[in-house]
Amino acid sequence: MKLNQQTLEGNWNEIKGKLHERWGAVTQDELQRARGNVDQLVGLIQKKTGEARASVEQYLSELTAGGGASVSKVAEAVRGYASTAAESMEDYGSRAADVVRGGYAQTERMVQQRPMESLAVGFGAGLITGVIIGLVMRSR
Repeated sequence: MKLNQQTLEGNWNEIKGKLHERWGAVTQDELQRARGNVDQLVGLIQKKTGEARASVEQYLSELTAGGGASVSKVAEAVRGYASTAAESMEDYGSRAADVVRGGYAQTERMVQQRPMESLAVGFGAGLITGVIIGLVMRSR
């Protein structure tokens, strides 16, 4: 397989990581500057490592030949997980909304049945909250 710019750019993040693993002397910044330019990338690796051009090109070809398949497998798996996660979140959101609606209805009934007790509880909770906030602010 002949290495080309499009294949290199299409799998760049995966390829960049593997290049850095194999040739640690090549920095991430240098790889980023050579992004997508096959000749510049091969020249950079040759200059930094002393590796033969044919060897570098062969390694890049192997990466891009297998890279496309693994990238599409990963993308397919991610899509599957994302779909499952979206369904789960939708289900949890629906359940949470049901619980909130139920709690609201129960609270509304309680206030209608016992308005004075509800008012006293609300006043007491507000008073306690105010005292706690006042003490916290005072201690600072």
